[in-house]
Amino acid sequence: MRSTARRFARLRRPNRALLSAALLIAFGARAGDARLDALVAAYPDKIAGHDDKAILFRDGSRMDAGIADPGKPFDLLLRDASILDQFRLAYPRGAALAPPPRDFDPGRFRDEPLFAKLYGDCREAKIDLVPVTWVDGKALFFTKANGAAAHLEAVAAEIANFPTAVRRAAFPVAGTYSCRPVKDTGRLSMHAYGAAIDLNLKYSNYWLWEAKGAVNIPYRNRMPHEIVDAFERHGFIWGGRWYHYDTMHFEYRPELLAGPTTSR
Repeated sequence: MRSTARRFARLRRPNRALLSAALLIAFGARAGDARLDALVAAYPDKIAGHDDKAILFRDGSRMDAGIADPGKPFDLLLRDASILDQFRLAYPRGAALAPPPRDFDPGRFRDEPLFAKLYGDCREAKIDLVPVTWVDGKALFFTKANGAAAHLEAVAAEIANFPTAVRRAAFPVAGTYSCRPVKDTGRLSMHAYGAAIDLNLKYSNYWLWEAKGAVNIPYRNRMPHEIVDAFERHGFIWGGRWYHYDTMHFEYRPELLAGPTTSR
């Protein structure tokens, strides 16, 4: 580190500024980092702020934000993402429903300790679930933490006003809370935090069902864009925007929706 510092000190001022910016981007967060700013804004009940290295929680604890390593392989991102890795791919909120590029899975890279801190670990303690009345009038259970249940109620209110042909894709619900891992990663699903919902199975397409050994996964979707738009307006991302798609799946991830809406 000392030799690196001496070489850095010998650089001329303009080059020093460029190198400093590059190091901040490559090796960690900074006080004004928009990615961590988005986390603070998305989960204000749990996160108090951040410094140039870590997330600062309201209980006084802190968590290393890690680095966004551009060379980290896709499989490792799925199984061992840092907090900053979660922002590797920009979620295309409001974009037209179209086949995603290969391995474009925005939101599937998750730092498991972060979400255990935000919602609790279902393997160790109960998740704070509350009933939400869904579009078909039935009660389902969703996490109260971070306002997730309240946002799901707002989604239900919107979908209830859609035409029948659109609304029927939203129920019966295939599931919400389930303390289980994701099938292809072994990491806890967002269902394990009570922060995900699967809609009508009859309108669902899932990459593992469709792949059947294909080199390139054929894209399938039957979920109406009106329903996708309603969820995205209230902080949920959609599994149909992933290359490894799960079109009935929506999860509460407001930190990924902080940017401007993409034009259709």
